[in-house]
Amino acid sequence: MDPARGVGAGERQASARFGIALPLSLAVLLAASLIGSAAMGTRQTFGLFVEPLSFDYGFPLTTVAFAIGVHNLVWGFAQPFAGAAADRWGPGAVVAVGACLLSAGLALAASASSATMLVLGIGLLYGAGVSCTSFGVVLTAVGRMARPERRSGAMGIASAGGSVGQVLVVPYAQGMLTHWGPGVALLGLAALALVVAPLGYVISGKAGPEADRHAEEDVTARSAIVVALGNHGFCLLAIGFFTCGFQLAFIATHLPAYLGLCGMPAGAGATALALIGLFNMVGSWGCGWLGDHFRQRNVLALLYMLRGAAILLFFLAPKSGLSVALFSAVMGLLWLGTVPLTTGVVARIFGTRHLGTLFGICFLSHQIGSFIGSWAGGVVLQVTGSYTAIWIATALAGFIAAALHAVIADAPSRPMPQPA
Repeated sequence: MDPARGVGAGERQASARFGIALPLSLAVLLAASLIGSAAMGTRQTFGLFVEPLSFDYGFPLTTVAFAIGVHNLVWGFAQPFAGAAADRWGPGAVVAVGACLLSAGLALAASASSATMLVLGIGLLYGAGVSCTSFGVVLTAVGRMARPERRSGAMGIASAGGSVGQVLVVPYAQGMLTHWGPGVALLGLAALALVVAPLGYVISGKAGPEADRHAEEDVTARSAIVVALGNHGFCLLAIGFFTCGFQLAFIATHLPAYLGLCGMPAGAGATALALIGLFNMVGSWGCGWLGDHFRQRNVLALLYMLRGAAILLFFLAPKSGLSVALFSAVMGLLWLGTVPLTTGVVARIFGTRHLGTLFGICFLSHQIGSFIGSWAGGVVLQVTGSYTAIWIATALAGFIAAALHAVIADAPSRPMPQPA
């Protein structure tokens, strides 16, 4: 394989044989997909554990929701540092450390005897671990190796591959929950997280010669951050990304419990989350492809508008197996497509040299939204006895985000000159 371009002769021949133009080598895309599957797949099961942890361990529902919310917040604050570490030293060691933290956090939660242990395991350790094994490290590594004109598509393929974890891990966790309870299920997920520890070294290739001119300039991370925070388009992108975290965290955490309140069967929540993951495979790839062929900010605006409409219609519709399946399919198509598109906009404006760091800062806003979405869902349910207010807020947030993305200025920005 030519590390500069990330595409080996074998992969080129395979691509030609099957009529597929791969933007990167099969090894890189497969490794990125497996890392994302372990990190995002285990995280996607948290909604299944809200009621079992409350019932079996005696924790209040708001405590479990708070622990899940804290992991989103820790993930957000840790992401700029994880991205900066990967920018400087490569993703290999960062992914390995992250996988160990994921495993330790899940194992601690499995043996939690107090709310503090639960928050420390799921909130702190898992949150720090997922920052090292998810978008800010894995997709930015893929985007850095891909050619600029194929970058969005490459990240879309890697993101779609990572959704395999949601499809497979959610039923795996549900099966363990049903037969052995939440403790054994969390330990099984902890073992799964360790498997991907060595795979970060596979995605540690170098940027190709077609990389942006930004990458060739001697710009420190600090200067790049100053420029980004002063860029109007970047700020709007970060504010809009807040909505993505808010919507996804609320749905992933509280959809199973909401369906239970609506009288749906016990397995409906797991089925819905698995369907979201299945259709996200298509949606992530499709959004990446659209980002290569259309202006990424416009694709993002359309995506958020469709999300808001889908959430509102689902809330108003009668709940049945068909309505849940349709909602899950539509949300899956729109689920993580924001990530390759948002990363692509950041790379378009600022280049790829500090892509992990800058995406990490943008992603912090996403995770603040995730914290509020997962925690507020539990608070609203406890205070009002229903999810009505939070469903309406989630839908309205989608329409607001669509308006913000439509006016983002995404012209390439020159980095701030270094002081003499």
